[in-house]
Amino acid sequence: MRRTLPLLVMLACACGHRRYERLDDAIVHTDRIGYTQAYWHRQLVAADFVRPGVKVSEIIPDGAVLVDLTHAFAEDTVVWPSESRGFTLQQIEHGRTDAGFYYESNRISTPEHAGTHLDAPRHFAQGKDGVDTLPLSRLMGPTVVIDISGKAAADRDAQLERADVEAFERNNGRIDPGTIVLVRTGWDTRWPDRLRYLGDTRPGATDKLHFPGIAESAANLLISRQVGAVGIDTASVDHGPSKDFKTHRAFADAGLPTFENVARLDQLPVRGAVVLALPMKVAHASGAPLRVVAIMPQPVTR
Repeated sequence: MRRTLPLLVMLACACGHRRYERLDDAIVHTDRIGYTQAYWHRQLVAADFVRPGVKVSEIIPDGAVLVDLTHAFAEDTVVWPSESRGFTLQQIEHGRTDAGFYYESNRISTPEHAGTHLDAPRHFAQGKDGVDTLPLSRLMGPTVVIDISGKAAADRDAQLERADVEAFERNNGRIDPGTIVLVRTGWDTRWPDRLRYLGDTRPGATDKLHFPGIAESAANLLISRQVGAVGIDTASVDHGPSKDFKTHRAFADAGLPTFENVARLDQLPVRGAVVLALPMKVAHASGAPLRVVAIMPQPVTR
């Protein structure tokens, strides 16, 4: 067996303080983050994705589940209210050419911070990484899902508090360095109804927004855990009423990318998924459209 780690083990390990060189270390690490199925381990360790002719099933084992955590970009995509224009898809070519073959081409236009997207640290911290300079290791790795949907159902301005993170760790174990933390509020079920999703539909107005977010105290605790990135299924990591964006600023100052308007977090386990969150690589950008995909060994049953 070659010493090259298979793709998903590399992803699970890439965000930690050190690279895992030995296969035994990789197995121990995946055990620790929740991959407890022996078959899953065997398939991952046996897969050799660098050799010619490798099959997808050798990289992603039979029975594994892929979950798309991305809202599709369309005319009704929710954008931050201060934006004067949203996402557009303009048809340029559509039909048969003079040579007789079909050809289609479109032009897209979008704000950086629209739909499912990445906030690079420079969005709120001058001189920090932009979209194109973020290390890939911050955009892929093992994930945990912290569920505050019950709180959010009772209070549309609810926040993930430090106490919620501490309770999560008591029940599910300490959050490891490099983990991608996803906060589930259940708000994605309101997409793309702007009134229900944002709490207000007035163009340009941001003074009466209502949706859940992450409190600065929780952000600081996650930063102390040295997480790789943080995502949420609302329009902002700061809750709607925020005027000072302290959570954005805390994450940005720490160099952490954040993912906003993430979808379908109810389909992920608390632990045990690997997430890939890859943005359009736009030079000097503070944000970009994001495709977020989760890979897990089996479907979630609730």
